[in-house]
Amino acid sequence: MLPSAYIFQLIMNMKILVTGGAGFIGSHLCDALLARNDEVWCLDNLWLGRENNIAHLRSNQRFHFVKLDLLERPALNDLFSDAKFDAVFHLAANSDIRAGTSDTSLDQRLNFQTTVEVLDAMHKHQVKRLLFASTSAVFGENESSLGELDGPLRPISFYGASKLAAEAYISVYAHTLNIQTTVLRFPNVIGERATHGAIYDFIAKLKNSPDRLEVLGDGSQSKPYVYVSDLVHAMLLTFDTSHSKFDVFHVAGDGFTTVREIAEIVVANSSIPSAQIEFTGGDRGWPGDVPRFNYDTARIRALGWAPHYNSTNAVIHTVKRIRENGF
Repeated sequence: MLPSAYIFQLIMNMKILVTGGAGFIGSHLCDALLARNDEVWCLDNLWLGRENNIAHLRSNQRFHFVKLDLLERPALNDLFSDAKFDAVFHLAANSDIRAGTSDTSLDQRLNFQTTVEVLDAMHKHQVKRLLFASTSAVFGENESSLGELDGPLRPISFYGASKLAAEAYISVYAHTLNIQTTVLRFPNVIGERATHGAIYDFIAKLKNSPDRLEVLGDGSQSKPYVYVSDLVHAMLLTFDTSHSKFDVFHVAGDGFTTVREIAEIVVANSSIPSAQIEFTGGDRGWPGDVPRFNYDTARIRALGWAPHYNSTNAVIHTVKRIRENGF
């Protein structure tokens, strides 16, 4: 006879869809879900995601990779019908804020419309549990200590606007169609497997010009950076413990790190530690960039969450990991 604790574990194992699962954060989330014996479907169109991020999972019988665009509605419905998911972790998005400035329809399609398609499929196939990856960019420029109920919400990027619109639709589905939802709003996430961001850009620039690093802005931009494993821990903790119909949590690293400090850390760990850092000037890197913000993370900390790495240590650890293992 099986021990009762083992039977309980079998019951708790879930069939989970991770959209954007081959991406930076999504692939780390797939690792964590499999480690706790959930069965995982990793859906990705490989626009930003990389097959190399999930290559180590291919031999796991509880892992399934599906190359699919969320905007392909018939194929998405077939997947939901066949797999019979218990929950969805919706991470698929255009996470490159600058790219949305060049193509103003990009975030509408990849952040907002993909969310509508996921919600529609969940409703049709009676999937009642959702975790949604949102962003601090929904607030726009606001240097106050921001809690989950604070406002106004005035995004200044297409990325932030599309995520805010997605949150609004999710709220409707949660309250009228009973999809229990956890929303995590987080800022700059760093770690290996990233595809963009300051650290990624600086390392790539130094590969091309080892003795010189151009930095957009004046270097004073200051944000709380969170290491990817700390974020994944927050995702699983809130997913497991939140029982509200629509719940929002803020996640951020401890402390703040300036762009100047990031540039100095990257250069110090490069092939030419004396490389010249040159700033282009201005208080931000590009239109739509929020140069600084501050999160109140009391709600998630009340659940027992705390980051293993503070903001600057997360940067140092990320640079070290990338130098050892590559992007």
